[in-house]
Amino acid sequence: MVQKNVSESLFGGFEQALNQNGTGQAGLGADAPLAARMRPRTLDEFFGQSHFLGPDKLLTRMLEAGRLSSLIFYGPPGVGKTSLATVIANYTKAEFHQMSAPSASVKDIRNIIEHAKKMLAARGIRTVLFIDEIHRFNRAQQDVLLEDVESGVLILIGATTENPFFSVNSPLISRSTVFQFEHLNQEEVLKLLQAAVKDSERGLGKYNIEVEEKALNYIALMSSGDARKALTALEVGVLSQAKRNKNLTIKFNLEIAKESIQQKTIDYDGTGDTHYDLASALQKSMRGSDPDATIYWLSRMLSGGEDIRFIARRIAICATEDVGNADPMAAVLAAAAIQISEFVGLPEAQLALAQAALYVACSPKSNACSSAIWKGVSDVKNEPILPVPKHLKDSHYAAAKKAGIGSDYKYPHSFKDGFVEQEYLPAGIKKNYYKPKDIGYEKNIKDYLQKLQILLENSESSQG
Repeated sequence: MVQKNVSESLFGGFEQALNQNGTGQAGLGADAPLAARMRPRTLDEFFGQSHFLGPDKLLTRMLEAGRLSSLIFYGPPGVGKTSLATVIANYTKAEFHQMSAPSASVKDIRNIIEHAKKMLAARGIRTVLFIDEIHRFNRAQQDVLLEDVESGVLILIGATTENPFFSVNSPLISRSTVFQFEHLNQEEVLKLLQAAVKDSERGLGKYNIEVEEKALNYIALMSSGDARKALTALEVGVLSQAKRNKNLTIKFNLEIAKESIQQKTIDYDGTGDTHYDLASALQKSMRGSDPDATIYWLSRMLSGGEDIRFIARRIAICATEDVGNADPMAAVLAAAAIQISEFVGLPEAQLALAQAALYVACSPKSNACSSAIWKGVSDVKNEPILPVPKHLKDSHYAAAKKAGIGSDYKYPHSFKDGFVEQEYLPAGIKKNYYKPKDIGYEKNIKDYLQKLQILLENSESSQG
């Protein structure tokens, strides 16, 4: 692989091969961060993303078949997006160029494209262009890539932490294969840390280190699947002792591990996928009557700094959509949680939110109210508009009585049981939107409506 950055692309030096130092990265030496030095050189050294990289997985098949299309890598920081891009360039023996979208221009892109065409025509070498934060490219910059990505002159690998289906142009998405990266699991991070401790060429193997397994496990846990964060913590813990205790054994224990890594970070994007995914998980857990899952997702949102008003609104929506009249108190408690949250704020607001969310989760469920209004609105939008019957129209003005408006209206409270047979839709129109279930309080409503139906039937038979 020949690796170039933007400055090399602009100022020449294309014929100079990368000085391979075993890292697969240009110019990396002993002073480079451990996370950079430990970047994988081959597919075998790459940790994680087994859902698309591994035996018989899609990306592996694409590489083995030699039919690599442009790729979009989407996922959180520190999970190997840049590392995999360099590994792919090594695997395909392609020239590798890397740029960061915020600092790149259309001119930069055109220069690389022109060079890629020359390399392909003269030497049959393909070019991989890795663009970090590709979502930061504007439409004009993305459009410049389209023709050469489609023709295969350029293999584009774009990395983004934002959902590319919202942040990358549709034409570019259609010409690329999107791979969603996931956080590394604790075991994968642990293996990476162990490899770094043993590796004397790129890692920390040249030091005499006594490592407690529980210390590495602690870092693997607290890094939350971020390999860069885990390796940085390991390096801080080892090097801080190496400078003080030259030629002595370095003990990397749990105490050192705790001092070497920051408080566990909660991956949370208040406007992106995480925001909506967790909100969805919270509401579906309440709907599914799982109080423990409800509390976990609520805790994730609170710990991530989610707006408590947004959380309260989701609870209120679930109370009305999924509980409804099966337990009307759910809506009351949800409304109270909104008001209490506004008045007291955090941390106390979490108590009201938890109470309301748990009440909703543990309530009987009925979507009969939701289904009724959804069907009603659909009918209004898609069917002929029904006129208001004359006896139901407003009659509180002088001319109404002269026109006979409201004169035939029957006041239910003037009749036995507070009910009287009367048309509330235009004559001949029948609707059946609300279908209460035999659940919770809604069973009482169903029984009452059935009682009214019997009264109607008896009234019709007596009139007959």
